[in-house]
Amino acid sequence: MGRGLGVVGDAVLDDVDARPGSTTSLLRTVVGLYLRPLGGTITPAALVGLAEGLGIPAARARTAITRLKKHGLLLNGPGILTLNPAAIPMLERGDRRIFAVRTMRSGDEWMLISATIPESRRDLRHQLRRRLQYLGAGAVSAGLWILPGHLDAEVEELLDELGTRTFATLFRTADPRPAMPLAEAAADWWDMDALRAEHERFLTSVSVLELQHPFAAYTRLLDSWRVIPYTDPGLPAELLPADWPGTRSVETFQRLRAELADAALAHARNAVG
Repeated sequence: MGRGLGVVGDAVLDDVDARPGSTTSLLRTVVGLYLRPLGGTITPAALVGLAEGLGIPAARARTAITRLKKHGLLLNGPGILTLNPAAIPMLERGDRRIFAVRTMRSGDEWMLISATIPESRRDLRHQLRRRLQYLGAGAVSAGLWILPGHLDAEVEELLDELGTRTFATLFRTADPRPAMPLAEAAADWWDMDALRAEHERFLTSVSVLELQHPFAAYTRLLDSWRVIPYTDPGLPAELLPADWPGTRSVETFQRLRAELADAALAHARNAVG
């Protein structure tokens, strides 16, 4: 659950785009959560069985598994599905982003990215803008983005991956000074209404989880949560509205993860045998 190269990289973009709750999204979440601790292999029947534990009919599960193989997340062998080794670094990066939620504090450094990509490479310009949004970057102006300074390494990796490093200059600052108050500028740089809607969607989805079924509850919890750490930059409290739902959603995710994760993995181990 992160970014990768080649086919895997394209698949991850699809994963971020896919709305939580779809069959393919849920199966990707199952693969990302459980295949590594299960040894990296699983039979198609066992994966379909786990999907049925989420209320997914077998036919739909098999279709989703075909999509995961097409995107390169799973490799097909004789009677076995194997997690693509090329996907493991991508999943590990995703783990760090999804589980280790970072929030800026007052005085933390920001990163500014200035990128001028030739008109002849408009496709590359679009890719860069899209991928920076998935890092939680805000758009200050055309060709200038801002994001938390602790994402420095991810920005460098992204620029290298897209081949755009030669077009970009990076700056670090703890004191951005727009013409308006910083909180007002932040409301222009990020789509705060869309971020609020994501947090409220997540909190609504959590309210209907059946916690007596840890495997299904935890898988759906992760599937609903996974988009937020990629799009919400974790702005410091003074730049957020007083009624911001993000703090509550982070606390809710961490509490339910602690409550459900071990039991969910135990269920997966027993189900796969």
